[in-house]
Order: sequence, then structure tokens, then C-alpha cells
Amino acid sequence: MNTQSVLFSALLFGIASAKAAPEATETAFFEKNIRPLLAEHCYKCHSADAEKLKGGLLLDTREGWMNGGDSGEVIEPGNPKGSPLMEAVGYGNPDTKMPPKYKLSDKEIEALHDWIAMGAPDPREKKTSGIAKEAVGKFDIEAGRSFWAFQAPADTAPPSTKDMSWPQSPIDQFVLAPLEARNLKPVADADRRTLLRRVHFDLTGLPPTPEELADFENDAASDRDALAKVVDRLLASPQFGERWGRHWLDIARYAESMGRTRNYPFPFAWRYRDYVIDAFNADKPYDQFVREQIAGDLIEGGGDAEKNERLVATTFLALGSMDLNEKNQEQFRMDQVDEQIDTTGRAILALTTGCARCHNHKFDPISQSDYYALAGIFRSTDTLSGYGSKQGGGNSLAPRSLAALHGAAPVAPPPQPAPPIEQAENRKVRLARQQLSDLQEAMKLLGKAPKAVEAASAKVRELVALPKNQLTARLRETQQEVKRLNKKAGKKGGGGGPGIKGDAPFTMAVRDSENPRDVKLHLRGEIETLGDLVPRGFLEVLRRPDTPEIPAKNSGRLEYAEWISSPENPLTARVMVNRIWQHLFGQGLVRTVDNFGKMGERPSHPELLDFLAIRFVENGWSVKQAIREIVLSHAYRVGSANDPAAFDVDPENRLLWQRNLRRLEVEALRDAMLAASGELDLARPKASAVAQAGNGEIRNQSGRIEETVGDAYRSVYLPVVRSFVPQMLVAFDFAEPSQVIGQRDVTTVSTQALFLLNNEFVIERSDAAARRALSTNVLDENARVALAYEQTLGRRPDTSELAAAGEFLGNLSPGEDKARQAAWSAFYQSLFSSAEFRYVR
Repeated sequence: MNTQSVLFSALLFGIASAKAAPEATETAFFEKNIRPLLAEHCYKCHSADAEKLKGGLLLDTREGWMNGGDSGEVIEPGNPKGSPLMEAVGYGNPDTKMPPKYKLSDKEIEALHDWIAMGAPDPREKKTSGIAKEAVGKFDIEAGRSFWAFQAPADTAPPSTKDMSWPQSPIDQFVLAPLEARNLKPVADADRRTLLRRVHFDLTGLPPTPEELADFENDAASDRDALAKVVDRLLASPQFGERWGRHWLDIARYAESMGRTRNYPFPFAWRYRDYVIDAFNADKPYDQFVREQIAGDLIEGGGDAEKNERLVATTFLALGSMDLNEKNQEQFRMDQVDEQIDTTGRAILALTTGCARCHNHKFDPISQSDYYALAGIFRSTDTLSGYGSKQGGGNSLAPRSLAALHGAAPVAPPPQPAPPIEQAENRKVRLARQQLSDLQEAMKLLGKAPKAVEAASAKVRELVALPKNQLTARLRETQQEVKRLNKKAGKKGGGGGPGIKGDAPFTMAVRDSENPRDVKLHLRGEIETLGDLVPRGFLEVLRRPDTPEIPAKNSGRLEYAEWISSPENPLTARVMVNRIWQHLFGQGLVRTVDNFGKMGERPSHPELLDFLAIRFVENGWSVKQAIREIVLSHAYRVGSANDPAAFDVDPENRLLWQRNLRRLEVEALRDAMLAASGELDLARPKASAVAQAGNGEIRNQSGRIEETVGDAYRSVYLPVVRSFVPQMLVAFDFAEPSQVIGQRDVTTVSTQALFLLNNEFVIERSDAAARRALSTNVLDENARVALAYEQTLGRRPDTSELAAAGEFLGNLSPGEDKARQAAWSAFYQSLFSSAEFRYVR
């Protein structure tokens, strides 16, 4: 793209401002990852309760580390490399190694690095009251129940308004009344073309065609009635599920590989992606959608197809990013349990339940006992991630068979997981690796406290009881056997694991363990310091008279699914309607969409939130119905014009007096370019590129993954490989696929402009759009320019824009076909690079 086209884009369109990361998310990261780490490894020497303060450095308060120690500053927020703390914990200097007697784990060092990189957010203000109290504290559960989020939604009648003509639904009454109380009113409605572009992107993630724009603009019906016809058409289209399914995949931390230390693929993850898309298209009741993802394998009834669908749904619990280098199987399992507790809590309840692993929650009424009551449920659950690799004592999880898929016999899924490939030698490899892992864990437990041994599996406990010389001999023999089998498998192309392909009849899933059991409270979250046994159960603050009990023979997952999806649960419906509102208005009624706890924000319109939650349940938990009601409100049609008086009173637009300007997500940007160029393929691709890549560890494969961006199918079907997310997605703030992300960051950085100017995908789409425009049978260049504007921006150009475009194209088009194609390509690229293309009003 040349200088003239860049100037053309810059003259026509502006740049939007960046948005800061939510404070509640940062606080949750600190509470889950940093406070327990500091309490365990640092407070003994660097806290107000230390017997002797070392180096003059306090790490038990924010003020302490900000003041630094005798040698000066230890943490430079936002700059891990420049922080002496990172050099100390990384053992970069032998004179400043911390802790001095042992090195932190790679996971702990990584957490400190990420914390400092995000600016070292630290909510601690007061002096801590001792190391012991960091692990276990007390709070008033009854007082906790008085917090707004733990109260049942109140059925409040819509308020009356002075202006009787503006409200067209109860939603509008809830929006207008607070504005009128401050002598404000909403700005004028958006014009029809702006409105149609808005609703198309909101519901399908695709722009309207020029024909659809004309039809809507010329519809003689009222704005609301004309919009209703459009909304019903879009809700019924397959593209609706692709758009709203992607929103849920952000929350579900969807990815197709493990990530972290050993990045093995998840060759069957795509089944879950398709399940989610199909669920939104079918308008599966949200309570059922939740139950299936937590306990779909335990729900009875239905035919083979329904059973397989519910089994695939439990992939939700198997998608976590885990450290496969963790040799201690019990530590691995408890880390996995923690990930599942944290994910279900944030995704469905918008609570940071994972923060209670090491101590009572610092802000919310969630005790450490609550955490281990939930931990017992997930510790009694086997997670089957479907990669089947086990190298030298790492962790292996086989996939689960789907008997009725891909032409297999129409029988229900077996109660036991099928190994990836049942050939004898593959089975030997799997069993030998498992035996090696058990022996290694047993060796580590020799001489440990009885409580530590007690936490291990029955097989490991048997091995610990053997004489040490016998255990050592067996370990040596098994290591040699695994080495031999690995070498043999490698010669046959086995690589890191069995060569099962992702389109085979398997899925990621979970199942109940053979021996469900409660777990003991882990003091400070440590597997070797165990407290009392905690019965499996749910959060005490949300306990109701009808809260189900968990039978001893069950894991408790089905009961948990029923409890969390109950209409009596005060959070589940509220959280989901708030997510829906956020995707339609740009911010939730509760802006901290993943945190309804004390550190989250309070709702701007609490009565409206409760009204929507109650309606959601009354309408059978229908997501489509909830979206339809909100989109057909007058509040949704409001324009984005400024009102100085309203801005003075409400500069953040919490009262919804205007429409928030919103940048499109990267998937919508990519799909809109493909739509404008005429290349978009709306067919669903089979499986995923990852499904065909085999089971070997993913290393240096960014090239092949990057190539898929050039494919013509919708962006929701691009492979999501942890550590190898395509450049375009990263540049435009794609959701981190290892975390629950209810609202993506929106940044404006130079790399985005450079991407739009130089990236091959953008240039190729511009070339294709130009060829399409030049092949269009229209009368003159002005008509082509108008068509380009409609394809990209959803509107016609004004007189000055037509003149500027004519001058630009004339200067670059001396008449030769090649030069004309290049001129139009540059013109389309300038439109793709504009702020107006990237944003919806």
C-alpha cells in the first residue's frame, strides 16, 4: 500500500483510544497466584511477623515492596526484566538467590513474571496478621449472604417515566427512569443503515450486503417492526451460532493444544467447538447447556446421538492448560482440579472460587472448606483429554470413545474410556509409562509424613510399602522398558504418542472415578500438609433448603450441575444475561462480567439486571429470546451522537444515554474482509487442521497454523493452538485461550496499523475485492466507489468522500488494466485500514 492510500485513509478516518484492563481481573490473579506464593516462600523472612526481617524488605503489603529493601527497588511494575526480584528468584545472581535454600518452580516464577508484567497489581493495604492466618481465616457467612449477588433476583415492576412515548418495552422503562431522574434523555436514534450494520455484526458477526441495506432502508414498517423482521432472520441463520458460540468459547478457554511445558495437541477439541455452535443455533436452554458441560456423561435418557452430544459437552472440563512436566501425579491432579473449580466458578457464577485454594477467600464469603468440598467432586472425576502421550513419567489422559459417530455401530458410549488405539504394543507403552510414573512418585514419598503418603493413589501406597532396594530395582527395570518401547514406537512413526487422528470416533470428556472420595483440606494448598477431611458439597453462602446431597458412591458432578443450573441459584441467570447485555451494548450492566464478587463492580441498573434474569428463566432459559427482547428495545436503537450535558453528568455512559463506540473482534474483522472480497465460504469445514496433525508435541509449527488464516471459512473455525495463535488474532486482542475471558481487551497499538498495511491476508483480500468491483456491471466509477463503501462501511460516501476517492483513483489509474487493478486494491485496503471499518456505532 503506497503513501497516497495511507494518507487517504488517515484523512477520512480517526483512531480510537485504548481501554485499560479490568482491575478485578488483576486482583483475582494476585489472590490466586501471588499472595499464596509470597505467604509460603517469603513471609518467613520478609513480613512484619518475621523473627528477623531480612534485607529490610517487606513483602506482606503493597507499601512494603514499593518502598524496597536495603539494596533499593525490587519490583518495577510492568518490567519483569528490570525487576531485581525476577533475577533473585531465577537464580541469575549467586549472591541474591531467593529463596536461598531452594528455587521456586517454573510455574511460580512464571506467575511472578506475569504479575509484574501486568503492572504488579496488589490489593493489600494493611499489615498482615501472621503467616498462619494467611492460610486460614474466618468470616461471617450470614453477613456474606447479604451481598447483592447472593440475594435472589427481585421481581420489581418497571418504573414509570415522564416520557410515555419513548419506552417501547419494560427494558426501556428501566433505562429511561434513571436518566429522567438526572434531567437527561437518550440521544436520537441511529439511522437505519447504521442500525442494520450494528445488528448484523452483533447477531452474526458479518456485515449486511448492499441489497440488505437497501431493503431495510426502504422498509415502510416502523423502525421496531422492520428491525424485528431482520432480527428473526438473523437468529434463524447458522451464522448466529458461529458468532455467539465464539463468545462462549472465550469463556470456556477453548484451545486445541495443551500449551505450557509440553504442548501436545487436543485432536478432538473441535467436536466441542461444533457442539457449542450447534447449541446456540438450536437455542438449547442455557440451564441444560450448563448441565451438559459439567455432567453430560451422567445425564440419562435419549438416543445414541444425544448421549454422544452430551459426552462431547464435557470437553468443557478437559480443556485446561496443564503442566505435563509435573512428575508428582497427585500435584498434577490437584492442579487440574483447581483449574476446573476456577473455570466453572468464573464462567457460570462469575466468582473467583479458585482463590480459596490456599486460604479463605480474601474478599468473598468462600471458605477454604468450600473449595475442598468442590475439590472432592472434581478429584472424583477422571479427565480424558485425548492426546495419549506419556514421556518418561509425565501425565497421560486417553480420549473417550464415541461409538455412534463416523459410521460406527449405533450403540451408546461405553462406560469405560477406550484407549486411543487398542493395538497390543501401544497398550504396552501406555501401561509401562503409567507404571513408571507410579514408581517415580513412590520414590519421592519415601520417608515423607504419613499424611503425604495417604494422599497418593492406592497403587502408589502399595509401592511405598516395598523395601527401598526392591523399589529402586523395579524403577530401574521399568525405566529401561519404557526406553525400549519408546524407541520401538518412534521407529513406527509413533512420535510422542499413538498416531490417532482427530476425525476418529473419540472425544475429550470426563467420567466418574471408580472410587469417588472426599479430600482433605490442604493447608496453604500443599498436597503434603493435610488437614481435616471435607465432605463433598457446594458453596455454603449459596446453600438453600433444597440443595442436593451427594451420595457417597457418586462424584457429585451431576448434583453440582443441577445445583449450579437451578433457577433458585441467584447467580447463574444473572451472569448469563449480563454477558448477553455486554455483547450487545459493549459493557455489561455489571462491567466486571467475570467477577460478581466484592472486588467486582456493582450493577449500573440492578433492577433491570434482575428483571432480565427472571425473564430469562421464565422464557425457558432461551438465549435467543433474551437477545431478541434486548435488541428490540428502544435503548438498543439509540445513536452514538454526543450530548454535552449528558456527558458532564455521566462521562462513562453508565446510564446508556448514547451508544458506545465498539471495535469489532478480530474474527468479525477477518470475516468482513472475506465478505467484502466475495471469498467468504459459509460452509463448516470438517474437523480442524489440528485434528489432522497427529499426536506429536507441537514445536515450531507456527507456519502451518499461520497459513490457515488465508483459508476462506469463518474465523471461528481457525485452529486455536496455545503458544501458536495466528499473528492476526494476537494483533487484535484475541482472547487468551488458557483463561476464562468474558470480555476481551481492546487496545490500539502501532502493530495493528502495520498489520493492516503490510499483512499478506489484508493485501490479498484487497486484491480480490478490487477484482470483484472491477467485474461489477455498474455505470461509472462513482457507483463502484459507493458499492465499496457499502460493502465495507455499510453506508454511502458523501460528496467530499466521492471527490477524494475520484482524485485518488484517477491519480493512480492512467488507463492500463494492471494499474487500475492496483489502484482499486489500494483503495479497498485504505477502507479495510480505516477506524470506521474496525468499529461499529
